[in-house]
Amino acid sequence: MGLPEAHRLKHRQDFKAVYKRGSRCRGRYLTLRALPPSYLCESVQIGISISQKVSKKAVIRNRIKRQIRAVMQELLPQISPGWKLVVIVKPQAVACDYEHFLRELEELLTKAEVLNGHSRRGVL
Repeated sequence: MGLPEAHRLKHRQDFKAVYKRGSRCRGRYLTLRALPPSYLCESVQIGISISQKVSKKAVIRNRIKRQIRAVMQELLPQISPGWKLVVIVKPQAVACDYEHFLRELEELLTKAEVLNGHSRRGVL
């Protein structure tokens, strides 16, 4: 179960735009790049970037991407419409599980003021 088609960031120029004009928030395991809403896009679009520096094994990289997609799908209703987000995975994330990703992504989205209400749900 991945992200719905409308919420995927797929094209190279979209990733480049987020990297060039978006703000950056760093965490221990993840970095979030966020491009504020534009009048052209109504839905949130999310991309995940994970390099071979994280792990040489595609199985491990794909597991991490599945976990991040699941977290983002859970947080999707709370995200303000129109944002373009890129989640960049750091090499330390190999040891993480779902709860770590959930906690850190909530913190990063709150810090970037992407979540509706900009407040945490009480998860610590």
